[in-house]
Amino acid sequence: MIKLTRSDPSKNMHRFYALQLAPTLFGEWVLVTEWGRIGSPGSVQQNVFQSTDLAQAAFTKRQDDKIRRGYRPLASA
Repeated sequence: MIKLTRSDPSKNMHRFYALQLAPTLFGEWVLVTEWGRIGSPGSVQQNVFQSTDLAQAAFTKRQDDKIRRGYRPLASA
């Protein structure tokens, strides 16, 4: 799982984006995406893939897109 955040106090923007890959009971893989304002429950989307390679490619593409848009990995506590 990776958690990304994007904050810009001048625009009152405090967002999060989380990505997680998980296997299903049927041998498929699901990419679980959650996003929203920090402190809120957020929205969740699940995309099912037939192989690990397809799921990993989607994970990497989504992560790269968000980093390009200004999101940064959440610092560990």
